[in-house]
Amino acid sequence: MTKFFLRWVINAIALYAAAQFVAGIDFDGSWIGLMWLALIIVLLNALVRPILKFLALPLLVLTLGLFTIIINTIVLMLTSAIGEMFNLGLTVDGFWPALLGSIVISIVSVVLSLILRDELKGKRK
Repeated sequence: MTKFFLRWVINAIALYAAAQFVAGIDFDGSWIGLMWLALIIVLLNALVRPILKFLALPLLVLTLGLFTIIINTIVLMLTSAIGEMFNLGLTVDGFWPALLGSIVISIVSVVLSLILRDELKGKRK
């Protein structure tokens, strides 16, 4: 359960970073809205992303996994669409901002996961 909450917080921070650094991704909601959006990303990554990866398996093999960036872009655009339905304050202006945003989210998520995993390993000893 701790891993789920950790992933949730990491996605919230990564989404906020993408909104700050990528032109075309705007977030004008509250921190509560940001946490809801992060929860949407976590759920989409758990439910929709495996289906997309299965359907895109030939492209993933052909591109040596680089097509994963497009899958992350689709997940970000779905998050934006769901967030707009619930007025959570996230808008993505198109494919290219979503692509850049998914790259930023991926980088921030990897860095934070590495940092927090190292800290958790230190506490277990």
